[in-house]
Amino acid sequence: MSRLDDILTFNEQFVENKEYEQYRTSKFPDKKLVVLSCMDTRLVELLPHAMNLKNGDAKIVKNAGAVVTHPFGSIMRSILVAVYDLGAEEVCVVGHHGCGMASINPDATLKKMTERGVSQEVIQTLEYSGVDLHTWLQRIESIPDSVKQSVDLIKNHPLLPAGVKVHGLVIHPETGKLDVVVKDEGQ
Repeated sequence: MSRLDDILTFNEQFVENKEYEQYRTSKFPDKKLVVLSCMDTRLVELLPHAMNLKNGDAKIVKNAGAVVTHPFGSIMRSILVAVYDLGAEEVCVVGHHGCGMASINPDATLKKMTERGVSQEVIQTLEYSGVDLHTWLQRIESIPDSVKQSVDLIKNHPLLPAGVKVHGLVIHPETGKLDVVVKDEGQ
């Protein structure tokens, strides 16, 4: 049985037993908060608990490294939608110690891509077209500095309204301890 089959079998019982009822909430974040965090599996349940967030309290956006890499990419779009359309008033960027993006090796990742069937021709075409795959796969040198950079990009975004606070934190993935990197005191 595939993983998807397992998921669908479980889901059938989940719906039949109305287990979804305990998760009902609106699409608006009760604590008017957006959290950008890493996709690290250790943070799935730990991060919300460490921040005292329950279902419905916050919009949680995840990616590799909790990094905003482009001011008009999908991460920033998600943050702006949360602010303008869903009532969020604060943003927390939360990196974590031991992040895989701090040890990624672009050459090794590109080698894995070719080993799994991506042709060298495709890679060369992308690079010829202006996609710098080494920069795109660049590792994070410092988690606190990376958090600060993402906070700065969000805070200074031309479409972010005045008054939205943007904070930066680093969480320890073993204990849940949060260290403040940037605390936005606002106006």
